[in-house]
Amino acid sequence: MLIHTALYPKIHCTQKVKSVNSSVSERTILKDVPFHSQMQNELNQLKKRVIDPLSSSNKFCFCCSRRHVMAALGAAALLPIHPSHASDVSSPADPMAMLNRLHPPRPDWYEEFYATAMNTSMKSYEAEIEGYKSELFANLRGQAKQILEIGIGTGPNLKYYASEGGTSVYGVDPNRKMEKYAQAAAETAGLPAANFKFLHAVSESLPLRDDSVDAVIGTLVLCSVADVNLTLQEVRRVLKPGGIYLFVEHVAAADGTALRFVQGLLDPLQQAVADGCHFTRKTGKNIYEAGFSNVDSRQVVLSTASLINPHIIGIARN
Repeated sequence: MLIHTALYPKIHCTQKVKSVNSSVSERTILKDVPFHSQMQNELNQLKKRVIDPLSSSNKFCFCCSRRHVMAALGAAALLPIHPSHASDVSSPADPMAMLNRLHPPRPDWYEEFYATAMNTSMKSYEAEIEGYKSELFANLRGQAKQILEIGIGTGPNLKYYASEGGTSVYGVDPNRKMEKYAQAAAETAGLPAANFKFLHAVSESLPLRDDSVDAVIGTLVLCSVADVNLTLQEVRRVLKPGGIYLFVEHVAAADGTALRFVQGLLDPLQQAVADGCHFTRKTGKNIYEAGFSNVDSRQVVLSTASLINPHIIGIARN
């Protein structure tokens, strides 16, 4: 999830980027972002400002990118803040119970604010990452007809995969106000209305049957779910054998770098203003250890992502 560059001081750092296939190669990317002696003062000031496969009987972010908009628009002090949940969540039988536990009902204006902001504020980020997404989602062509997207938000990914004939899409999001934007994005992408269903749920408890979808998509989601490992278990549960999981996630910078230091310093603040989003999760490790038969990923650094770097982009097979 992107954070507006005005919120946090920019930094100059060297980030190692890995391309992971059957072997691992490394290259170093130098990202030039101003770092100055007043950083600590800015951080202190900042801290002061912020305080149908459907089956209801089966187990069941605001996506990180959505939550950063709050800070970018300077409205954090006006919004209800909900604490980040511990990672020892056990999934109840009822997806609605899990939704209410992990994403307690927010005021309508609060949900609408996020949805509207996300529908208008992510253009520069989406433009920069477009090439990566186009390459990633090409893996769905001819391979997936039943697709689940977790943390679908306003539907920015639908244009990459929803136009292929015979495709049906289930979009999961805990913010119901995202539905109208996601439906509009599906229509723009050429997906018939009957082939798109928005599911008001959390990724830790998906209201879908076992082995029910060919592919699962998640972009900027695992940074803010309450339980990363449970979410990945749910992804594997609903995927058919041989099904694929496509992901784009921001992860912690390399240990010992200036960027990693600032991420650690601001992580508690980030969780407060971004509804549980974490700067410092090593999500790639979780994905590799989730039990997929194969995981293929690489790291990239995006200039529009500020502290939300690096990103991991990849595909995992069930």
